[in-house]
Amino acid sequence: MANPNRARLLALITTLLVVFLGTTIEAQFCNPSGRLRGKKPPGNHCNQHNMAECCKEGKFYEIYHCSPPVTRRTEAILTLNSFEDGGDGGWVSQCDEKFHSDKTRVVALSTGWYNNGKRCLKYITIYGNGKSVKAKVVDQCDSTMGCDDEHAYQPPCRNDIVDASHAVWEALGVPRKERGWMKVTWSD
Repeated sequence: MANPNRARLLALITTLLVVFLGTTIEAQFCNPSGRLRGKKPPGNHCNQHNMAECCKEGKFYEIYHCSPPVTRRTEAILTLNSFEDGGDGGWVSQCDEKFHSDKTRVVALSTGWYNNGKRCLKYITIYGNGKSVKAKVVDQCDSTMGCDDEHAYQPPCRNDIVDASHAVWEALGVPRKERGWMKVTWSD
């Protein structure tokens, strides 16, 4: 006859392992945190500079408080943004409350990667188109909010975005007419 205390201990350890491994596996993924209903921009308030998308009335947009885990070469989507006054970035950059020239190598990261500003004014290396470039993180590409004045009436960012100035795209050797969306990897 088996020892009942040993059987209980084994059952407890098995349960803890299942919970621990399940939590560890879950932490490696980033699921949507909710949805936001789009509002129609008033008048012509949606800034479509650099082919930016405007929110659509009644459409639901997923929001994220997380991003995929950061690795040595984190997969991302490189998008085009103007950090200049009047550009599609909307307001001043969150890290330094300034606008930045399109000729400066700067980026905004999705909310999870922005990490409450912990990457502010630090450089990341972006790899794409067979080249690499260092760029300064100056802003958050907000994955939690959108469709309002502060976000230029654009939808929330996806959770895997590196939103880059023209200077970043130029350093990667991408012709101006082909800029807008490209798979890349990046590292701290």
